Amino acid sequence: MPKYILRYFDLKAYAEPSRLLFTLAGQEYEDIRYTREEWVTEKPKTPLGKIPVLEIDGKPFGQSNAIHRYLAKTFGFYGNGDLEALEIDQVLGVVYDAYEAYLLYAVEKDEAVKAELMKGVKEVKVPLYFGMLEKLLKKSGSTGFFIGKKITLADVSVFDLADKMESVVKLEDYPLVKKCSDNVLANPRIKAYVDKRLVTEM
Repeated sequence: MPKYILRYFDLKAYAEPSRLLFTLAGQEYEDIRYTREEWVTEKPKTPLGKIPVLEIDGKPFGQSNAIHRYLAKTFGFYGNGDLEALEIDQVLGVVYDAYEAYLLYAVEKDEAVKAELMKGVKEVKVPLYFGMLEKLLKKSGSTGFFIGKKITLADVSVFDLADKMESVVKLEDYPLVKKCSDNVLANPRIKAYVDKRLVTEM
């Protein structure tokens, strides 16, 4: 197998789906986490001036979405065939939109603006995007998986989203999304990883 190195901050944010995929696959990798000070020095060395970066046998690649998809394909979590991949990509589009909306709130420093953004996230964004995920899960057969009865990148991404947004979403209001999240957490490798991972701000 190739030697994998994942480089990011000591945050979940854009790198966590990759960490979860490595965990799910039982694949060893080096998880390098930069401080903000270290990043100043490391930034010029990256392919695109951004992280996360995945190194495969010493060759670096950027863009988190590309990295997640590559790992899912490599480890067998991207469905069987183009149609299942399309279904997964559809879910990923919803997840990315939801997370971007949440991030605007999460990184805001002005407390008055933050309160207003939280209101919009809770009252508009959560019902919109989690409602979409609920609908897609129902369409898939209400199994708690987006594709059949097996974990794919779609399920991992929704689990990660629900975890990051736990302060603003009540999963009980979206029972199929909760079931999906619970299914991922029920995986022994994922459970062991989550139980011991560092608690970070995002």
